[in-house]
Amino acid sequence: MEELFIGWLKEYGYVILFLWAILEGEMGLIMGGIMSHTGDMEYFMTVFIAGLGGFAGDQIYFYIGRFNKGFIQRKLHTQRRKFAIAHLLLKKYGWPIIFVQRYMYGLRTVIPMSIGITKYSGKKFAIINLLSAWVWAAITITPAYLYGEEILTLLAFAKAHWYFALPIAGGFLYGIYTYFHKLERYFLQKRNGRFS
Repeated sequence: MEELFIGWLKEYGYVILFLWAILEGEMGLIMGGIMSHTGDMEYFMTVFIAGLGGFAGDQIYFYIGRFNKGFIQRKLHTQRRKFAIAHLLLKKYGWPIIFVQRYMYGLRTVIPMSIGITKYSGKKFAIINLLSAWVWAAITITPAYLYGEEILTLLAFAKAHWYFALPIAGGFLYGIYTYFHKLERYFLQKRNGRFS
């Protein structure tokens, strides 16, 4: 199965990377960086395609917000805290929040949708989003391209010693989740304090 997956990556690498980037996957970009390192993909084309995928994904979310406000309010009511945070961030920081939202775990899909709900210019969003997507792709792919050999060695070790790797990976993911949950609470408290 692993060999089949690697074969698909080598044959359809750019298509898989584009689709993976639409679904906001840093893992796909890291894989693209490693494959650029091994020579199975070309570095600049990998950054270009990944950026286009990230751009397309956020444009989809933006237009879901723009044309489906009622649907979002009905179906995503459990996410209303995140929408409140997204609106607060947009109000406070303006366009730079579009640039950095890709690095905000838990808010990456919510921010473009919440911007789409507002009267923010679709053209301005698209320009900032495209530049942001290419920067995001370069920042994520370049270290994997430069340190591909070390990453492959680490992956081989993790595969051979999964009983060490799993708890470490789980602890790391839990730490990220906890940090962003605290950040979310901080912004909500700040917002509630402003309106109380």
